[in-house]
Amino acid sequence: MGRIAGVTAAETRERLLTAAAEVFAERGYDGTRVADIAAAAGVSNGALYAHFGSKADLIVAALRAHGPRLLADLFAADPDRSIVDLLVVVGRWLPRRRDAPGYLIVEALVAARRDEDVARPMRDYMGERADWMAGLVRVAQTGGELDPGLSAKALAHFCLLLAMGSALVTPDLHAVDDEEWTALLTRVVSAFAPAGTTAQSGAAR
Repeated sequence: MGRIAGVTAAETRERLLTAAAEVFAERGYDGTRVADIAAAAGVSNGALYAHFGSKADLIVAALRAHGPRLLADLFAADPDRSIVDLLVVVGRWLPRRRDAPGYLIVEALVAARRDEDVARPMRDYMGERADWMAGLVRVAQTGGELDPGLSAKALAHFCLLLAMGSALVTPDLHAVDDEEWTALLTRVVSAFAPAGTTAQSGAAR
């Protein structure tokens, strides 16, 4: 199982990332061997190491390629949509999440606590996510949707905490009524609005 005939290096890399995302999500970081991922991708261990230096590099690369990105996808699909509305839409979905990307981020976060080789690239990944989120917050502040007195960095961190926490507390562990969660989320979002205004949101949609 070396390089597959007719398959480019880029296609082989994508095969490996897809296989890694699926295997890590199913078996966990500690329960996954490099050989398991190579086999799932249909390549040799040598072919895998030609693209990734270690299992730690692979899990973070898989997370970048196949990790949770609902907000980014929604924003890309409709960049003119209210950012506050996008945040509420994603926030409403969080308590219901039960997906492979969510399991993948959990495995990466747990591995980062135990393995410095995973922690280093994860710090970069989380920093990039936080910076992107903070950029959205600043755009919303400039547009009058969010209070400019709030720290964009702190609000981005708050959103990341909600997102990562929802990957851990899945519906099978603890469920919440959708209407009650939406009411709470709407109240929280309204607290972020500029003084004397009410943040618009799609909570009722």
